[in-house]
Amino acid sequence: MFDAMLATLQQEASRPSACVLRIRARGKVFCTGRERAGRDVEAIRNEAARIIEVKRSLRTSPLISVAEVQGDAFGFGFGLAILCDFVLVAEHASLKFPEMRSGLPPSAIMAYLGEYALPRFIFPLVLFGDPIAPQDALRIGLISQVCPADRLTREADALVERILQLDPTAARRCKEFFQTAQQNNFSQNCRLAIDALTVSSMAVLAKGK
Repeated sequence: MFDAMLATLQQEASRPSACVLRIRARGKVFCTGRERAGRDVEAIRNEAARIIEVKRSLRTSPLISVAEVQGDAFGFGFGLAILCDFVLVAEHASLKFPEMRSGLPPSAIMAYLGEYALPRFIFPLVLFGDPIAPQDALRIGLISQVCPADRLTREADALVERILQLDPTAARRCKEFFQTAQQNNFSQNCRLAIDALTVSSMAVLAKGK
């Protein structure tokens, strides 16, 4: 499944006309974790590297990503949703990071979780593995929107439609600069903005000709 996800991410990202990546599931749950099959150092390390590569590809994808979480999301599933640009969650869903209950610190999630919410809120979540209600996840910044179950798909449809109304090239540039700006200081971003504004403005002028 991870190989298929990586292949799809890379294939769609290479299509200039592609604009939206929508992640959703069927059934009662969104994703309640991943299977751990490795039993030796090499196998476990390869598994870990592949998981990180899936998350890195999702995070850095030029596509605007939308997670439609219709049911419970635990561990890897919750962490995957958080990486998306928009995270819509059904109001009845349960969200949690239960890894520590098996004695496994969720390092793959902690690698980026602090970029989405304050440490004082998220550290107890990963340390104790207690479930968090979607409304509380929204309050601390881990998700974007809480929806009644019967309206989740319609809300996601409407959001996707709004994104599709944007110029695909401009949307990709917007996301790329936004992500870059999160990693740089103000002075660096100001220097990069000159080039970005020049390129974008020339593209707009070219359309008007």
